[in-house]
Amino acid sequence: MYDDEDLQSIREARDEWAEETLDPVLDAYGERRERFATVSNHEVDRLYTPLDVADTDYEDDLGFPGEEPYTRGVYPTMYRGRQWTMRQFAGFGTAEETNERFHYLIDEGQTGLSTAFDMPTLMGIDSDDAMADGEVGKEGVAVDTLADMERLFEGIALDEVSTSFTINPSAPVIYAMYLALADQQGVPREEIRGTLQNDMFKEFIAQKEWVIPPEPSLKLVTDVIEFASEETPKFKPVSVSGYHIREAGSTAVEELAFTLADGFAYVEDCLDRGLDVDEFAPQLSFFFNSHNAIFEEVAKFRAARRIYARVMDEWYGAEADASKQLKFHTQTAGQSLTAQQPLNNVVRVTIQALAGVLGGTQSLHTNSFDEALALPSERAVRVALRTQQIIAEESGAADIVDPLGGSFAVESLTDEIEAEAMAHIEHVRDELGDGSVRDGVLAGIEQGYFQREIQDSAYEYQERVEDEAEVVVGVNAYTVEEDTEPDILSVDEDVQERQRERLAEVKADRDDDAVADALDALGERVAADENVLPAVVDAVKAYATMGEIMAVFKNEYGTYRETAGVA
Repeated sequence: MYDDEDLQSIREARDEWAEETLDPVLDAYGERRERFATVSNHEVDRLYTPLDVADTDYEDDLGFPGEEPYTRGVYPTMYRGRQWTMRQFAGFGTAEETNERFHYLIDEGQTGLSTAFDMPTLMGIDSDDAMADGEVGKEGVAVDTLADMERLFEGIALDEVSTSFTINPSAPVIYAMYLALADQQGVPREEIRGTLQNDMFKEFIAQKEWVIPPEPSLKLVTDVIEFASEETPKFKPVSVSGYHIREAGSTAVEELAFTLADGFAYVEDCLDRGLDVDEFAPQLSFFFNSHNAIFEEVAKFRAARRIYARVMDEWYGAEADASKQLKFHTQTAGQSLTAQQPLNNVVRVTIQALAGVLGGTQSLHTNSFDEALALPSERAVRVALRTQQIIAEESGAADIVDPLGGSFAVESLTDEIEAEAMAHIEHVRDELGDGSVRDGVLAGIEQGYFQREIQDSAYEYQERVEDEAEVVVGVNAYTVEEDTEPDILSVDEDVQERQRERLAEVKADRDDDAVADALDALGERVAADENVLPAVVDAVKAYATMGEIMAVFKNEYGTYRETAGVA
């Protein structure tokens, strides 16, 4: 963007500034520490100038919003046209209790629902299973059958709301229940909007919730993508999730690289099935973490869009603009929240949310200040939602498209993060996968490559915290003696008993022969290696339970145990 003569002039002026202005101050006062780095331990320079972006080609590397390579945003007007979708994670106890929270959030101005499920539902077992004892409704809502889904969305028209489901091993079942509910409400399937997380690769890499092995898990993910491209074109069948990779301890670069690698692996599996990239790719979505280092996070989001656009074009032959536009949800960093001085978390979440907005996110979840202690209280959820609304309405951050674009620091960081992330992706493709990202991701999971990289980064971060090289306010600096805690949400201990009684009622009232026939039909599709979604929809409509449906997959594919020494 600068000619050689301009750059030489800037170089000379910088050297003169360093000698005449900077050095005397450094000699007299020094700086706060010898090395300055982001949360990810990415060293940052004291000053950035045009010299740091001398190789940037504006049209090829930045361009304009809504045009390739989408560095500056996927829409030309961004938030001037429409604000991001504001979501708050909600789910606890029974479907009725979570339904009340849904209505509360809608009344408070939330524009999209985000559903959290309890551990038995996440793992595909029923509330009356012995393994579910003590976990029913504790970290999310319990959903055993379509009857629970009906109660969960009572009074909520599915054609008027966008709903996100944070669920993975049992994602096909929850998706099928939502489709069945839409059919009940008379909402055309092509009109329902929302997102299914359904990202099994990141489960094996970071979050560690799985039911069947990696390869058949990938098959089910692709089944959902294929079915959704035909039946629910406005619904995102997978949210490729870097959030959990970051929460497990990765750096920002590793989060970006491993997430995009997972996404490209799904693309390759869909292509191998014979799907047209421009038919399914527009429905793919992504999910990133937003941490405290605001400029690093903004640069990460911008680099993500640029990498995605180029790879989808050059590697996979995408032609439609929508196939090359990386659209993503952002959640503020749960790992950064502290139980000590919990109100400090309001400030952390605000910084992280602002980074997501400055980075061009399409939807945003802001964590509640009490989440290091318990499930969010209504008061804390309201503060978290108001944080988004204040950023949107009062800060001016939503009024300028890519407001940090052109910053020497942000552009330089964007270039650095892009280069480092691509190095990881190419390692997965070329070294682990012999030319295939999909095969590289599967091999990396089996060999423990991703897990070791994340573990090393997490260990290094914790060392910096313990050595006080990384300051965490209220934890290793600026501590106080506290004898009070905020009011926190508690889940009634009788939730498990009530949910089990309800499940027993459903089982007593349903047509057992219809359930058996539906499960048999599902088993036949699984054995024939056909797309399972039509049969799963039929099974949930017969009120087969989550556990009964997932058992069909386990019987065919078996279960999975991570290789010793990997994690």
